[in-house]
Amino acid sequence: MAQIIDGKRISKEIKDELKEKVAKLNEMGKTIALAVIQVGNDPASSVYVGNKKKACEYIGIQSLAYELPEDAKEEELLGLIDTLNKNDKVHGILVQLPLPKHMDEDKVIKAIAPEKDVDGFHPQSVGALSIGQPGFVSCTPAGVIQLLKRSNIDIEGKECVVLGRSNIVGKPMALLLLRENGTVTICHSRTSDLKEVTKRADILVVAIGKPKFIDASYVKEGATVIDVGIHRNEQNKLCGDVDFESVEKVAGAITPVPGGVGPMTIAMLMHNCVEAYEFAHNK
Repeated sequence: MAQIIDGKRISKEIKDELKEKVAKLNEMGKTIALAVIQVGNDPASSVYVGNKKKACEYIGIQSLAYELPEDAKEEELLGLIDTLNKNDKVHGILVQLPLPKHMDEDKVIKAIAPEKDVDGFHPQSVGALSIGQPGFVSCTPAGVIQLLKRSNIDIEGKECVVLGRSNIVGKPMALLLLRENGTVTICHSRTSDLKEVTKRADILVVAIGKPKFIDASYVKEGATVIDVGIHRNEQNKLCGDVDFESVEKVAGAITPVPGGVGPMTIAMLMHNCVEAYEFAHNK
């Protein structure tokens, strides 16, 4: 049976390390602040924002909540971001996505100062990652790397296949695996002979947004399978892009849903907040 990669345990490990670091800063009278902006009250977004606030509280990071109504004008949001960019006491800015349809997500992401872009979505952050320069890394892919490293799964020299090419997961995931000296292939909806490619993978990262799409027939014996997807099935139970029951029988290691990649995203967001503080104070 496959080794279950426990994201809950590993994320707690990371949060405890950060908590210790932040406590030392707090003792010296130094505080780290994260501003979280939510437009409208989408239920899923509210849950995510709540989880981020809880994580801040646990670690000792000050959480500043800004809630704008669904019909707020884009100018109002951009004005708020500009104010927070100029505020030295705010180290990280996060705009909860998705935004209402009348707002331009791309424009909003670009408005956040790159040194406060703790989500790692700003084009400058993405560009820095692609050429190996320091910058914030998108939290979910960064979390996947930590899951692998802290589970003693070696990336160097391994055949790594990333399924999905989104800007938030697929592309940065491929770049991070490359940075760790993996040999990387990206697959997507136009890939021909998908099974042939995925069955070569020593490490398979699945982020395609299709419930239980990947079964055992896509997976090489003994491979590590990381499931980034999250859905609700007909029984309203959470499931991923991977058919866990089927794949667990052939994989060497696998992440469950829930309790795999999910908790890591918030842990890495907290890590980015601490890094933003360090960046601001080591200029």
